Amino acid sequence: MGLEATCRARYGSQASEGKVRLETAELLFRGDFRLKIPLREVRSVEAKRGELRVSWPEGDAAFVLGKDAEKWALKVRTPRGLLDKLGVKPGARVAVVGAFPDRFLEDLAARTHDLTRGRPGTDTDLVFVAVSEAKDLTALETLRRAIKPEGGIWVVWPKGRKALREDDVRAAGPVAGLVDVKVVSLSDTLSGLKMVVPLALRTRRRDRVGGR
Repeated sequence: MGLEATCRARYGSQASEGKVRLETAELLFRGDFRLKIPLREVRSVEAKRGELRVSWPEGDAAFVLGKDAEKWALKVRTPRGLLDKLGVKPGARVAVVGAFPDRFLEDLAARTHDLTRGRPGTDTDLVFVAVSEAKDLTALETLRRAIKPEGGIWVVWPKGRKALREDDVRAAGPVAGLVDVKVVSLSDTLSGLKMVVPLALRTRRRDRVGGR
């Protein structure tokens, strides 16, 4: 997800080779020193002489990216928001099951007024379900019946836990009649996997509804 490059960076009196990465909400650098620049705090950004130059309250940094510097500058100026990556459209019918960060819930409420906490209603566009153990994945079959044929379920789980891995989440999809189509990092601590109804099953659902 995002952009990543090996480059030389400067920050104050420090300079180092390392890797710079553009995430959903921050610009990261890992070398002899580390930087974590929240995009919302960036005061100015420009591409000049092959350098990406970024200013934020903690200082100024420059990343030598050559001809790609302008592309990076554009991405930093106009980052694609997390909700866009998750496919949350304005006015979409969205349901949230389980515990999520307050900021995420606030962003959802600002994007759509059709937001349900807890059990989702019928014909939901997107369901976000928080899971922490493999047994929590048994809820997927019930949630599948709540979404529209072309809707989706985002399964969200904590990163770095041996008790629940990405492979475990993927394996639960077919059991519930779902296929996984996309992975997104929601934050430093949360991963998300989107599941949808296979095309063939969507057709059957439409046929059943039309025959009622």
